[in-house]
Amino acid sequence: MARCLENFTIEIIPYECPPLENITCTNGKKPVLVYDEYHCCQHYACDCVCEGWGDPHYITFDGFYYSYQGNCTYVLMEEKSLKHNLKIYIDNVYCDPIEDVSCPRSIIISYKQEVVKLINHNLLGTAQLEALKNGESLKLPYSDFNIKILSTGINLVLEILQLKTIITFGITGFSVTLPFEYFGGNTQGHCGTCNNNQADDCMLPGGQLVESCAVMADYWLTKDIIQPHCQIPPVPPTQTPEPPPTFAPCKPNSICDLLKSSLFEACHPFVSPDNFYRGCVFDSCHVSNPTVECTSLQTYAAACAQAGVCVHWRNHTKLCTTDCPSNKVYKPCGPADQPTCEDKPNEPTLNFTTEGCFCPDGMKLFNKESGICVDKCGCLDPEGIPREFNERFEYKCQSCICEESTKTVTCQPKECPAPPIVTCSNPGFVLVNQTNPSDPCCSNYVCECRISTCPVIDLKCQAGYLPVVSVPDGKCCPERTCEPKRVCVHKDTEYEPGSSVPANMCQDCTCSNEVDPKSGLFKVICEFQQCEENCDVGYKYVESDSGECCGKCVQTYCVLNLNGTKQVLVPGDVWSPPQDKCQHYTCLKKGETLITINSHIVCPPFEPSSCQPNTVQTAANGCCKICTEKEKGCKLVSMKTKVTQKECQTNEEVEIPYCEGSCNTFTKYSEAAATMQHFCSCCKEVRFSNRTVDLHCLNGDVVPYTYIHVEECGCGQTYCTRDAGQSARRRRSFTLV
Repeated sequence: MARCLENFTIEIIPYECPPLENITCTNGKKPVLVYDEYHCCQHYACDCVCEGWGDPHYITFDGFYYSYQGNCTYVLMEEKSLKHNLKIYIDNVYCDPIEDVSCPRSIIISYKQEVVKLINHNLLGTAQLEALKNGESLKLPYSDFNIKILSTGINLVLEILQLKTIITFGITGFSVTLPFEYFGGNTQGHCGTCNNNQADDCMLPGGQLVESCAVMADYWLTKDIIQPHCQIPPVPPTQTPEPPPTFAPCKPNSICDLLKSSLFEACHPFVSPDNFYRGCVFDSCHVSNPTVECTSLQTYAAACAQAGVCVHWRNHTKLCTTDCPSNKVYKPCGPADQPTCEDKPNEPTLNFTTEGCFCPDGMKLFNKESGICVDKCGCLDPEGIPREFNERFEYKCQSCICEESTKTVTCQPKECPAPPIVTCSNPGFVLVNQTNPSDPCCSNYVCECRISTCPVIDLKCQAGYLPVVSVPDGKCCPERTCEPKRVCVHKDTEYEPGSSVPANMCQDCTCSNEVDPKSGLFKVICEFQQCEENCDVGYKYVESDSGECCGKCVQTYCVLNLNGTKQVLVPGDVWSPPQDKCQHYTCLKKGETLITINSHIVCPPFEPSSCQPNTVQTAANGCCKICTEKEKGCKLVSMKTKVTQKECQTNEEVEIPYCEGSCNTFTKYSEAAATMQHFCSCCKEVRFSNRTVDLHCLNGDVVPYTYIHVEECGCGQTYCTRDAGQSARRRRSFTLV
């Protein structure tokens, strides 16, 4: 050592360094060698490492564990005596919808004139991490003369180069690593005093010690950030510690047991899992979001990685898995400052191990900004895309190449071939010069649709169809198509489904819901009309000759209804009731109509006493009584007369008797013969003889002439020659029935 004396004299004093003594770091870290204040001798000391995770749980610089659920921004670390102008704040917010537990939302680093905030915008799911400097968002990775900020996809890592300080922040929480040579014994706040003595970690602003660090934490509200809802407790805590809170018994999630299992066994000798296990149990019992339990395992795994023990633990859980981009892979331990093609041999890198998403083995980042993994280094094109040496590509209509000699990209204008000639023949297309779709750097002639040049469309469609205008594929101008409506069409008239359609006279037609596959319209379904062919008695169904659908009932018989009994008469028939033969019913046809005429026979007066014996009988009409009257019976009547034949005559009268008188004659219907039966009886000669007389002629001749001389008369049967329809001798009264 040197000592300055009087008269500008320097005295050299030999200084012997004390022997090195091993120490044990209360935070479980490995001791490091540091120089004393004279920068002459070395001794062992413990670097300052403060961690926080979960809801949240703290491990101070000296390894003291406590939990604190504040909902404000607090001093995480500041210097007792201002040397390096470094302050670190933690912003805690309530993050559980059920329990009043908080999580670190952001960590704020104030160094010299810069303020950097590392923030997580999503506390309940996949981390959304962002870095801001003086309120402006940073594109990562970022570096300047004072700080460097990197992202591993899971954590943000900030390094203060001059102070060898590393701060990490992510969904798991945070860690602050300070070198003892710069900050030993000169820190205060939530992270404690960094002097390898846990007894003074729970220190209030001003230096007062309290028993509980959770009580101490309330008093470290930041003064640089205004938070109206956050107030420092007005009265300092008493020295009598409050009893610890009691909680209902709880069985933690089995995921916490992994911390003490064989999975982390290799790390147990270097970093104790006890505090992390306590935090995991607390989170499992008091936080509704189960993923918060993963933070205890992740924070412990990060501490193990700093101790040189890498643990592949995420694949042993389903709850704590993480995803990486398709071009990167997850690694539990990797360099925070990943190697790139632009690294220089003597350029310092951040020597910090963290988990995250890294390039696959055998690959490196092209540069820190691109985030692209490559297996060969080359050039970076103007768009920031990595290119291999001697690779040819196009950029903004230039032909470019990555030259290995200069490690730069050189470009020349691209040459385009002459465009082919195109003729536009379809309506609406016009010839234009435009960029070639297959080669945007060159142009060609194409037929471009200009709808304003299209012809007018005729929108008329035949009945039953609706005009639809569309542009077919490959064409420009709209075209009309006629699409069938949901109707039937008959004789250019539309009919709705279910409505009647007038068609053939003999059919009933209806518009159906069945589609005709040819026309696309609904079908008209027709059925023949059902004619009524059952006719009344006396009528017969006759088909029509006039083109009508159905025939009609034509009268073919006369129907007589007497006392509830119907009697059918053929035209021309005469019928009398059996009990009344004086009543006659006749069926007559007049035009197309059959009528029944009722006639009643009026009999002449009948006097039986005027009849010859045994001659009384019923007339042929079955109605009147007749007989042979006494004075009108058949008899021989004497008569004398001259016989004349041509021009000849007898000279004297000759007696020529004859028969005269009434005989019984009748005509009636015979049911057995089914015809009219005629019975004629006439007064005729019964006995006669031939006699001859002389006829004297004018010329004097005498001619004999023979005649019949009736000697006796009587009634004899003979043939009737009168027609059946001839009027009877009796008077009748006629009535139309």
